[in-house]
Amino acid sequence: MKKLLLLSSVFLFLPIILFGQSQSFSLEEAVQIALENNYQLKQADNNLNLADTRIWSARADFLPTLNANISGNREAGVQFIQEDAAFEDRISNRLSGGINTSVTVFSGFRNIANLRQSEFNRAAEERDFDRLRETIIFNTASRYLQVVLNKELLRIAESSLEASISQLSQVEAQVEVGSRPTVDLYNQEATVANDELAVIQSENALEVSIASLIRIMQDPTITDIEVSMPDTEELSLVPVDLDINEMIDAALQSRSDFLAQEQFIESNRQGARIARSDFYPTVSLNAGISSSYFSDNFSTPVPFQDQFFDQRVSRGIGFSVQIPIFNRWNTRTSVESAQVQLRNSELELDNIRFQISEEVRQAYNDYNAIAKELESTNKALIAAERAYETEQQRYEIGSTTLIELNLANANYVQAQSDRVQAVYNFIFQEQLMDYYIGQLGSELTINY
Repeated sequence: MKKLLLLSSVFLFLPIILFGQSQSFSLEEAVQIALENNYQLKQADNNLNLADTRIWSARADFLPTLNANISGNREAGVQFIQEDAAFEDRISNRLSGGINTSVTVFSGFRNIANLRQSEFNRAAEERDFDRLRETIIFNTASRYLQVVLNKELLRIAESSLEASISQLSQVEAQVEVGSRPTVDLYNQEATVANDELAVIQSENALEVSIASLIRIMQDPTITDIEVSMPDTEELSLVPVDLDINEMIDAALQSRSDFLAQEQFIESNRQGARIARSDFYPTVSLNAGISSSYFSDNFSTPVPFQDQFFDQRVSRGIGFSVQIPIFNRWNTRTSVESAQVQLRNSELELDNIRFQISEEVRQAYNDYNAIAKELESTNKALIAAERAYETEQQRYEIGSTTLIELNLANANYVQAQSDRVQAVYNFIFQEQLMDYYIGQLGSELTINY
């Protein structure tokens, strides 16, 4: 029975063992998976295909239309027969058909404006697609770096806990032989408990960031992630000199959302032309050929082939001019609506321009601040490490208290955390600068 339960447990947890293992991903691999699976990007790609279809349809509006029609009926009953000048009970069959074509010669340049509007809309959709792609890359990279940061913070917390446990063993031995007071043991036990809590909190933060990264990658087969990043000592942390005005100019030339809005303005300008076209007359040409067949049209029946394909064939060609005179001011309302939409899109472009300037300035200031933090946190880490080592030596010879030693250790742990956060914030800020300037590509590189 025990063997059966054991075997059942193995099969029960086998999927968890097989599929619950962590998968290791580099930053570039995580970004690529997110780009392949993101539903918003797929929707944007569908919109691009629809925009292509609308351009094709707008071009087809220049072509003539071609229609065919056919109709037939059968009548039974008393009918007046002209040849006999009498009413007779007859059954008659009728069939008619034709082909006609029509082409618009002039419609106030509506077709031209409609085609251009479709092309501008397609260009704007493509710019929006590019910006959405950059946003997905940026969000994936930021979440990936957050996982890396939380992983480093967990390592620091575990290292601090390990040191605290080792210190607790030492204090216990010293209290047993009477070289240390019992209060030191209690203090060290409290320190160990606090470090255990810090590890638990760090583990939870890491799991939350991993779940966030898995969410944006949108791959149901990925249940856990192992990130791979170089050691902080191997990273190139040399700040570069930047010119804020050059950055803003570059952003206005590269940002897809700004360029997309420019395309929308042009599209709305063509929309205004389309609305104004209703003030102009419409000229069209038309041509057609038709024929018919009547089974009782003659006293002497005429065969279907002779009637439909010869005797009753008619051809025609003509033109029509439609001149708008009064349509209850609907055209004027449409023109005003199109003009308002155009002005609003121009105002939105100004708003995006100011927004880009603000974002680039903020990113520039944050970059400079974090660059300064790199230097200050490095100095603080070196000083805190030396202070901790000194206090540890003093504690071993009995010239300081355990409280002072734990305080020095806490300062050292905090300095390590600050240093790691400053390093990865600097890396993140470099990517953020590229995102706000509009030069973020999928081939992300971490400077070594």
